Amino acid sequence: MSETKEMQTEEREALVSIYEGDGCFKQVNAETYQYKYGEEDGCKSFLLEICWQETYPNELPTINMETFYNRNLSRPVKDKIISILKEEGEQWLGCGMTYTLFECLKDKVEELLADESVSNANDQQIIGTNPQDADQGSSDENDADERGIKSIAGAGGGGQKKEQLTKAQKRKQWDRVDNKGNRPRGYDWIDIIKHLSQTGGKQE
Repeated sequence: MSETKEMQTEEREALVSIYEGDGCFKQVNAETYQYKYGEEDGCKSFLLEICWQETYPNELPTINMETFYNRNLSRPVKDKIISILKEEGEQWLGCGMTYTLFECLKDKVEELLADESVSNANDQQIIGTNPQDADQGSSDENDADERGIKSIAGAGGGGQKKEQLTKAQKRKQWDRVDNKGNRPRGYDWIDIIKHLSQTGGKQE
């Protein structure tokens, strides 16, 4: 067994022993380890994943901040975390450093995520509907409905105004119909006698 493999085996056993019962720690495989910081699934939370290379600990491990858990974490925060860990790791080259890297972030979580909740809140405000816009939209719809009603009413009354009859005219018109509202039979027949008297009879 090479020296680096032996060191990795010893560190692996130490990590499992130290973090036993710690729900934030997870061993993905023999070379990959994760630690969760902050509130569970909250905006003030992130997951750090450390992967050992073949020559670890003589070189820095791979620091992965691109897990699905960190999907809402901003790029500046991810970059800052990686920068802190690389700076810390440089001091421990040649020694097991995974525990040290996990622990060095615990006191910095609040500082790292201080602006994260504000950023998320602003994003939600931009993406979500502005209450004032919603009120304005409702007001505009009401105005449009009111205009529509007035338009329909105007269109309905746009025809010719119904002729207003006097009482005498109404009574005269009523006298021309029977009790069912029908005019008497033959009301428009031609008065044959009157017609003949005006035109004269046929001469033989």
